[in-house]
Amino acid sequence: MTTNSPSKVHVTTTINGQKHELLVPGYMSLLDTLRELIGLTGTKEGCLDGNCGACTVNVNGRIVDSCLVLGAEINGKEVNTIEGMATSEGLHPLQQAFLEEAALQCGICTPGFLVAAKGLLDNEPSPSEGRIRHWLAGNLCRCTGYDKIVRAVQKASS
Repeated sequence: MTTNSPSKVHVTTTINGQKHELLVPGYMSLLDTLRELIGLTGTKEGCLDGNCGACTVNVNGRIVDSCLVLGAEINGKEVNTIEGMATSEGLHPLQQAFLEEAALQCGICTPGFLVAAKGLLDNEPSPSEGRIRHWLAGNLCRCTGYDKIVRAVQKASS
């Protein structure tokens, strides 16, 4: 990571499989970097203090609240967002299960839940209900309720 000016940091990263070179203001969060510099607006802004999980993304295999990470911190790292889940063949099985189980309403929390749930299933393809609830404890939903979300994750698991 090199600094080009006192206020911007040169960052090279891979986001959803695509390489990016950015000049990121040193104060800018990863959430704002994704939304404002790259145009990936699927990651939602919720609380801005790491309590709601709406901004959850995956960085080098770990789910993180992107509002608590600086954009400069992703230098040399791989980031996966909600935009990277679906493919040209269609929706990711988790996305399809969320639709089938009506596990979404307003949509603010949905991207964070999906990214977090994918992180769980990537590590544990057949988690118990307890593990699902534990893994998703950092994500808050004010509309749908958690039972539908848990059922959707169970449906998508192998």
